[in-house]
Amino acid sequence: MPKPRDQSDPERVAAWEQARISVGQRIRGIRTSRGLTQEALALRSGLSRNLLIDVELGKSGLLYERLFDLAAALEVSPHEFLAVDDQAAAGLD
Repeated sequence: MPKPRDQSDPERVAAWEQARISVGQRIRGIRTSRGLTQEALALRSGLSRNLLIDVELGKSGLLYERLFDLAAALEVSPHEFLAVDDQAAAGLD
């Protein structure tokens, strides 16, 4: 029987941290290109401003439902937040 992956492996933790940062940067970039403040996006999406700040900084992840809420508020497809380069994705396998 296969052994479960160690979720506390430092390389895996670092890869997930980088993925969160990347998603947050994409959200921030789209938000600012639309001329929205964090407060405006928070109101449109139903997220708290504090959570949005943490997401944009890569400090917090989001449930799928919240990603879809953000995408709808920004009028983009959710996949635009999740595109990661091959090098970053390799650490998440």
